Amino acid sequence: MKNPLQLEGKTILVTGASSGIGRATAILLSELGARVALVARNEDKLRETLSSMQGGPHWVEPSDLGELERIPAWFSALHGKTGPLDGFVHCAGIFSLMPLRLVTTQHLEAMMRVNFYAAVSLCKEFSRRGTHRPGSSVVFVASVAGLLGVTARAAYSASKGALIAFARSAAIELAKQQIRVNCVAPAFVQTEMYDETAKAFTPERLQALIDSTQPLGLGAPLDVAHAISFLLADTGRWITGSVLAVDGGYSAQ
Repeated sequence: MKNPLQLEGKTILVTGASSGIGRATAILLSELGARVALVARNEDKLRETLSSMQGGPHWVEPSDLGELERIPAWFSALHGKTGPLDGFVHCAGIFSLMPLRLVTTQHLEAMMRVNFYAAVSLCKEFSRRGTHRPGSSVVFVASVAGLLGVTARAAYSASKGALIAFARSAAIELAKQQIRVNCVAPAFVQTEMYDETAKAFTPERLQALIDSTQPLGLGAPLDVAHAISFLLADTGRWITGSVLAVDGGYSAQ
């Protein structure tokens, strides 16, 4: 019997593949047999990810996704190298703690540009005729902050909430093209982004926060990568427009 989680013969684009959830996802997908196009701004870090991957061929494609006007031409060039894609995972994102009284239009624009606008632009290119295979899957890394209110994260929460709303509508629109669109919504995960957040707390206060909000404790990038691979593979064949909370119980309270 075929393992429905296997991804042999599949080609998948992963943004944010230089660190954290994106890196863990790229490595796991390669272990499951996929060919992976790795995208982030830092080429050296992408090559560090590549050095931990299995199989291939894989492609290192450095790009600043905040430069939205360049995405169509960049995506077209990528497609010329990889051929039609079977999946697209948007892990790239930025984060900052900022009380509402300090939020500016510039801050909002920067947050939305990478977390939301780039995701929409890439999904648009992915859905064009000839760029994807039937039965393909799009997975956006959102956040529980896009589902629940969180202090000092209004802009970040808004960007992730927009991503979730977009995914649901895109799932309906793209179903006729046999493209599934879903989100995963992590809570606190041990990544570089988490380490930056931790600087705002004492170790004791941070541990108390984790203990009080996540019954299963702090997550690891691989925990989220497993959920992403589930949605990309045949195991997610009948799932679209969904948000899978991968949050250690955060949203259950």
